[in-house]
Amino acid sequence: MPMKKAKEILKEVFGYSEFRPDQEAIISHIMSGKDTIVLMPTGGGKSVCFQIPALLKTSGVTLVVSPLISLMKDQVESIKSNGISAAYYNSSQTEKERYETIYKAEKGELKLLYMSPETILLALNSWLKGVQLNLVAIDEAHCVSMWGHDFRPEYTQLQEIRRIFPDIPFVALTATADKATRKEIEQKLGLTNPKTFLSSFDRPNIYLEVRGNVPKAEKLKEILSFIKSKKGESGIIYCLSRNETEDISAYLVNNGVRCAYYHAGLTADERNNIQEDFITDRMPVITATLAFGMGIDKSNVRWVIHANLPKNLEGYYQEIGRAGRDGIKAFTRLYYNMRDVKLLADFAQESQHKEVLLEKLNRMLQYAESQTCRRITLLSYFSESVFENCGNCDVCLNPPDYFDGTVIAQKALSAISRTNQSLTMSLLIQVLRGAQTYEVLQNGYHLIKTHGAGKEHSFEAWRHFITQLLNLGLIEIAYDLHFHLKITPFGSDVLFGKHAIFLTHFVAPKAKKQLQEKLHLAPEATPSDTLLFEELRQLRRTIAADKQVPPYIVFSDLTLREMAQMRPKNKTEFLDVSGVGKQKLENFGDDFLAAIAAFERKNR
Repeated sequence: MPMKKAKEILKEVFGYSEFRPDQEAIISHIMSGKDTIVLMPTGGGKSVCFQIPALLKTSGVTLVVSPLISLMKDQVESIKSNGISAAYYNSSQTEKERYETIYKAEKGELKLLYMSPETILLALNSWLKGVQLNLVAIDEAHCVSMWGHDFRPEYTQLQEIRRIFPDIPFVALTATADKATRKEIEQKLGLTNPKTFLSSFDRPNIYLEVRGNVPKAEKLKEILSFIKSKKGESGIIYCLSRNETEDISAYLVNNGVRCAYYHAGLTADERNNIQEDFITDRMPVITATLAFGMGIDKSNVRWVIHANLPKNLEGYYQEIGRAGRDGIKAFTRLYYNMRDVKLLADFAQESQHKEVLLEKLNRMLQYAESQTCRRITLLSYFSESVFENCGNCDVCLNPPDYFDGTVIAQKALSAISRTNQSLTMSLLIQVLRGAQTYEVLQNGYHLIKTHGAGKEHSFEAWRHFITQLLNLGLIEIAYDLHFHLKITPFGSDVLFGKHAIFLTHFVAPKAKKQLQEKLHLAPEATPSDTLLFEELRQLRRTIAADKQVPPYIVFSDLTLREMAQMRPKNKTEFLDVSGVGKQKLENFGDDFLAAIAAFERKNR
């Protein structure tokens, strides 16, 4: 039975007793030989979804499409540390290394082969034809979208793999894609009736905070104070420009923080060295443009700060998702001002997709200015309905005054429904306010029952209310259908009186209270556990340096914390720690058991 064997592999190879949500169903569907789309948040366990099928298949190689050299190196090191035969093929290797990889692939000695789309397209008409493939896994599949945040033209040519290997199943995986991007993934990758698995995008361990219109000098002081309160913890500060990465880095270094900056203006060697210092914990803080982080599978990033407004919610979600991948509490803060909006709008004007980019920028600004629970707002963007406030964001910890807004919502939803869901936000407001504009009259919208039903509210008040309906997940914007507003299933329930909703009044923006950080999700560790955790971290750092791999490839912070709490005394107990498989027991068990025993003797 394949799924019984899959669970055995999960424990023996990866060290986990139970699958995470959706993993088992995804693996079963892939093993049936059908195409699959997987949308799963960063840290949700996407890799296991194709790595276990690769191990279950008795012959052939699983080809993994990965966009960055640094990412595939990292992933292959991690896989090999679990005792799996894997390799990558790219331009960073010597000619001899590439020939060795080709030989192993052709002989079927590899379970997984990682390549970039560019390299695959070159190899498809030569040596790759001679490799027996059993599965094609396309990681970071959102790169296929022309209006996505990480567009890579070569991804749109990956259908060529299917032409040469027509019977091989495809699995496309991404941590961030709205509905329009999901359609593009299916169409442009040439998938055949794929089943889409949409996991929860909720990352409850991440605290979400937004700070608006903070003067630059004050922003720098706040960032410095925050970092000093998180001594030794890894974090990333995302900036809009190269100059800003350098300015903030210089300010922090001058104030005693170990920090480096990272942007496209550095040489490839400089960027690689900085990234290496970060993933090996030698450099705890990085200021970076958005190019940084996609190739990093670092599980112990404890915080992410955006010094400026991101250009869209997909990018923002992916960037904050680099914090707390190990499930332990993490902190994120977003700073924004109108200068950011103007600069990003100017950038968008230069694109052939400027209308979509501007609309997505507007949606990002609506999130930043939202008075609705941040998590509800973020999840609703990815078509996930949540009804309870999260209690772990700045809005929840400093809530505004709410009123029953069900009737207001029903007026807007009714107008959308009666016009066949063909209104933009601006046109919807015109209809609700009873406007007699050319567009309203031409389409006959002045004849519907809800024309003028909301004339008592100003244009800006309606914009305020409709933005909240978007944030709450009652409606969504169809970016691929002229930005028309569409009613979600939750919106239908509200329209027909099955749910009440609460909105905030339209008032002039008030200064938000200064919030103290309240991260309450992780279990409290005892002082003794914390001391042992630090000793185990030091041991991990020593082993990682000796083996020349990032520390988190040895064990994640979460696994070390569990070790510190469980304090295993023998190999059987050590295997019970989450994240310890047979290969890691063999490689590192003796060292960590000895360290735990020594700590116990010392602290009796």
